[in-house]
Amino acid sequence: MREYKVKTIRALDRGLEVLGYLHTARNASLHDLYLATGLPKATLTRILATLKERGLVWQRLADGAFMASHTYQPRPPQINDENFLVEVASPILGRLCQKVNWPSILAVPRLDHMEVIETNSPKSYFSHIPLGPVGFRINMLRSATGRAYIAFCSEAERKAVLLRLAASNEHGNFMANQPELVQRILDDTRRKGYGVRADDFGGHFDKTRRESDDQRDSIAVPVWAGDEVVAIINLTWMHKVATVPQIVKKHLPQLVQASKEISARLMRQA
Repeated sequence: MREYKVKTIRALDRGLEVLGYLHTARNASLHDLYLATGLPKATLTRILATLKERGLVWQRLADGAFMASHTYQPRPPQINDENFLVEVASPILGRLCQKVNWPSILAVPRLDHMEVIETNSPKSYFSHIPLGPVGFRINMLRSATGRAYIAFCSEAERKAVLLRLAASNEHGNFMANQPELVQRILDDTRRKGYGVRADDFGGHFDKTRRESDDQRDSIAVPVWAGDEVVAIINLTWMHKVATVPQIVKKHLPQLVQASKEISARLMRQA
C-alpha cells in the first residue's frame, strides 16, 4: 500500500477508537469509555453524539449504556440476537413511554422464567416506578409477561417450559402442577390477546401479594418475528390509579402498535 506523507485526522482517529472499543466491549458507560480511552468526557460526549447521529452507536434506555449499532456489524443482524432486539425495540419503547407515560419492559424467555433485557422506566413520567432492572427474573405463570409468552409461544416450547416448571423446586412455580388451571389461564390470555397478572401476584417471584406487594399491575403482549414469539413487552401502572379494564381500553392499542412496530423492524432489518 502506498504511504502518504500527510498528517492523520486526530478527531477521526478518536472516533474510531471509541467505536472499536464499543465493538469489543459490547456496551460501555461514558465513564467506562473515559477509563478505556483516557479522552475527556466532554470530547467523548461529542464523539458519541456524532456516532449516534450517523447511526453507528445507540444508547440503551435501561441504564444509558452505549452500544455499537448492529447495522454496521461485519455480519447481518440475527433476529435471535438480543442486543439487536434491544437496539430495534429501544426507540419504540421510548416513543411508547411518551404516549402513555407509564413504563414498560422488554423481556425474553429463559428456561423457566422471563428476563428483562430493556426498560423505558428511566424515561417515564412516573420514573419513581423503577422496572427491571436488566437481568430481573420474572415468574412465568403468575406475571402478565410470562403468561403472554407461554400462551402465544409454539406448542413444543410451551410443553417444554411447563415440564420444567412442574419439576421446579421454587415455590413460585406451584401453578405448573395444576394443569387444568394453567389451561384456563392460557385460553383466557389467547382470547383477550394480552397477559394479565395473577390476582395474588405482587411482583415477587415466589411470594404472594400479601407477603410482597409492589402496588402495581401489568398487561403484556407478544413481539413476533414471523410465526415465532421472540419477546414480550408490557405496560405497568400503580393499581390504585386504574383498573386493568381501564388501562386496556385506554392504552392497549398503543402497546399492541409498539409490538407490531418492533416486529416489522426486526423482519425488515434481519
